[in-house]
Amino acid sequence: MISHQTIDLLNFYHDKYNRKDFISDDPISIPHRFSKKQDIEIAGLFAATLAWGNRKSIINSCNKLMTLMDNQPHDFILHHSVKELKSFTTFVHRTFNATDVLYFIEFLKQHYKTHDSLENLFLKEDAEQALINFHNSFFSLEDFPHRTKKHIATPERKSTCKRMNMYMRWMVRRDKNGVDFGIWNKIKPAILMCPLDVHVENYARKLNLIERKQRDWLTVTELTCNLRKIDANDPVRFDFALFGMGIEKIIV
Repeated sequence: MISHQTIDLLNFYHDKYNRKDFISDDPISIPHRFSKKQDIEIAGLFAATLAWGNRKSIINSCNKLMTLMDNQPHDFILHHSVKELKSFTTFVHRTFNATDVLYFIEFLKQHYKTHDSLENLFLKEDAEQALINFHNSFFSLEDFPHRTKKHIATPERKSTCKRMNMYMRWMVRRDKNGVDFGIWNKIKPAILMCPLDVHVENYARKLNLIERKQRDWLTVTELTCNLRKIDANDPVRFDFALFGMGIEKIIV
């Protein structure tokens, strides 16, 4: 049983952090630079993929990528020349390097040749199957670099899939606050799974929303199931609360 105190706390911090002034210091600021749907999808995918480590460093690396794509990622993906790809050979963000970014560009080029959105790769009955389908589709090109697999997680390997769950939250959730984009209309926010980073995990445990000792996909499932008891239609809105409380080190 989730206490009324916990519910009130989560709602309070959701309201505090789910607001536009949250955007500038967060990787979600990268796709917020764009208005075209495909630009948002592409910039968002790169921002989510690179989202580990210092947030300032993440944003700087993403800005560099967008600059290399002439700040028109969808147009660049479809129409770049071989010569233009040479600019990416020195790109690196932690363990994400030129091999990875060039494969991302090739996959996205092949996809956008025949589709106007990435949403169709996530159209499954639940988030677990959606992430598995995206992972398998992403690595369906011949001769994909095996090293790149570590950058696109899948529940099949029991990963928490923190970055991909965050990406789905960005694309699917919609509300009046304008942080998340809500540009994927065929997927309901109710099926989303909560992104689980160290901040979210710590405060979810403090609030007894997680009992599982391990940190894996089943932990994400346990947390999200408990959040659905509070808001069945939009459980991952509490990601704002748990993450924000962790950043501020709120005493509970």
